[in-house]
Amino acid sequence: MDRRTFVKQTGAGAAAATLPFLFSRCNGSGDRPNIIYIMSDDHAFQAISAYGSGLNVTPNIDRLAKEGVRFTSSFCTNSICAPSRAVLLTGKYSHKNGVIDNREVFDGSQQTFPKLLRRAGYATAMIGKWHLKSDPTGFDYWNILPGQGHYYNPDFIEMGERKRVEGYVTDLITDFGLNWLKTRPAEQPFCLLLHHKAPHRSWMPAPDKLQLYQNRRFPLPETFYDDYRTRSAAASDQEMRVADHLHLVADLKLKPPDDADERAKQQWETLVSRMNPEERRLFEEAYEKENRAFHRRKPAGKALAEWKYQRYIKDYLRCISSVDDSIGRVLDYLDASGLADNTIVVYTADQGFYLGEHGWFDKRFMYEESLRMPLIIRYPGEAAPAVNENDMVLNLDFAPTFLDYAGVRIPGDMQGRSMRRVLQGNTPRDWRRSHYYHYLEYPAVHMVKRHYGVRTHRYTLIHFYYDIDAWELYDLEKDPRQLHNIYDTASPELVQSLKAELETLRKRYGDTDEFRFLPQDPVAVDHLANGSAVTLKYPPAARYSGGGPGALTDGLKAPDTLRQPADYALFQGFESSDLDAVIDLGGEKRVTRVAAGFIQNYQDWIFLPLSVRLSVSRDGRTWERAGEAGNPVSADKRELLKRQFRFGRIDRDVRYLRIEAVNRGVCPVNHPGEGQKAWLFADEIEVR
Repeated sequence: MDRRTFVKQTGAGAAAATLPFLFSRCNGSGDRPNIIYIMSDDHAFQAISAYGSGLNVTPNIDRLAKEGVRFTSSFCTNSICAPSRAVLLTGKYSHKNGVIDNREVFDGSQQTFPKLLRRAGYATAMIGKWHLKSDPTGFDYWNILPGQGHYYNPDFIEMGERKRVEGYVTDLITDFGLNWLKTRPAEQPFCLLLHHKAPHRSWMPAPDKLQLYQNRRFPLPETFYDDYRTRSAAASDQEMRVADHLHLVADLKLKPPDDADERAKQQWETLVSRMNPEERRLFEEAYEKENRAFHRRKPAGKALAEWKYQRYIKDYLRCISSVDDSIGRVLDYLDASGLADNTIVVYTADQGFYLGEHGWFDKRFMYEESLRMPLIIRYPGEAAPAVNENDMVLNLDFAPTFLDYAGVRIPGDMQGRSMRRVLQGNTPRDWRRSHYYHYLEYPAVHMVKRHYGVRTHRYTLIHFYYDIDAWELYDLEKDPRQLHNIYDTASPELVQSLKAELETLRKRYGDTDEFRFLPQDPVAVDHLANGSAVTLKYPPAARYSGGGPGALTDGLKAPDTLRQPADYALFQGFESSDLDAVIDLGGEKRVTRVAAGFIQNYQDWIFLPLSVRLSVSRDGRTWERAGEAGNPVSADKRELLKRQFRFGRIDRDVRYLRIEAVNRGVCPVNHPGEGQKAWLFADEIEVR
């Protein structure tokens, strides 16, 4: 007889009285519940069948929802990976815990709920995607993916030791989690954080899922061809459109034909580089027929956009199917081990995600699809099965909730609230009726502008700022898909009341200074080449042109010490190509030293040059080498940094200077963009 049947037949009280040792061993906690927190990366609520979209079937997550509490108003405070994880650990907004974006390193010395649980006698473990750059702290055991991790045969860092492990990442994370559960100290209550990589980009399905949905055509989302007509420039200026910004090879597994250029072939080889021969065979065969048809038809326009959507959504859902299998394995283990009744099981994601809505993939915006997180919590000992459609809960609330259930005092500086009474069906009268959001990673990948806002049960008010000043307002009751910005047509009373609520929340959470995290002002410098003409052999990328041809000699440079990237408009960015610049001083001048500035930002695929060479000339035809500097900084260096490559003791009369900075070409091994084009970002070239 399993424990659940035993309790039903004899009564929990009688069983505890007659078999205290059995209960202690099975619960592993006495009267304190165990906690298993399962979080996927980028799992949209639309892709869970319990949420009713009809897009896919997730039987194990649905089972959890049937036996637990499913929330429909669960939100994140900053829709991006690392900040969401820091909020989970600390119970504090991004501006308080220091991780405002994916570039920051989490300060592991600060207070976190796993540390407090461990101090209170819990066994703690962290397994899977960590993505916070520093090593985990507060855990008895940790085994994490470096960075984003790989889907096939990934590396893991187990208690500081890095090694490659054969297998598929979702299965491996589950294996490691179950192994820890089976070998943990049985006398202690436990808290396991099980963090899946899937279904994060680039959506590589497991071998047994490659044929799933093979013959199915998914309907386009109603807003797939959204024209952003009533919204601010933020909606149209982003770079996360399925039609325009998904990579055919790296994202959509379109194997290049035999006559393709070598770069495309290398991208494919990078994509499959971690697979063993059998995995690669299955992988290539799964896409081969459709890929051949694509190359034969060469779709364009809407046909191409819709082909991309079908390939994207199928692979995304295939990855989720593996996650669902994983959850079934965990639930089965809890049943078989007698732990189910006294274990809180949480399933959620680090944020929401776009599945073609508004034509997008990714997240970041304060619109519903990325703001809303799936959230299901099962705790048979206290929370009756239900669907909670009324109460707003945040990822800010996880830390205080777990501490509350563990009987640990909730620190006063945590900004979330325990959801315990909400789960009991006894929501406090003063429970939140609005919540605050702030997104800060801009300028950066996907180019979603900085914004903050307030969401009530009916309205969403958003302020986009920094290089834009725009407000958007949506009536979610009349316009749930947020197609009609009514900021300019709504009543002044409504706008003012929402702005007042927004300011109240900003003051409550201590985030009233929107200039605090902006890039620092440029530094004005005066040198011999100020205003000089610059000729580039390779043009910079249009988006990072530095403001024009003279950006490298305009007398403005980024600060020498960067906490986060200075405005990228100060830099000239070269995607995969070198910087090869000739500066004309307009006449012969005595030059004694030259310095050229570059930055490295691992997260944004920007690396310092491999080397920088300086040549000088009087006539622009005959060149003399004046110096060469190598780069001692590893490409694995995660900290954002700026480096000046300096050349001194030149001491000669010259008119022309040539700076050649060698781009590494592609992102290095084990980088999230391994094999993809690397960026070189050049700043002011100072001549003295």
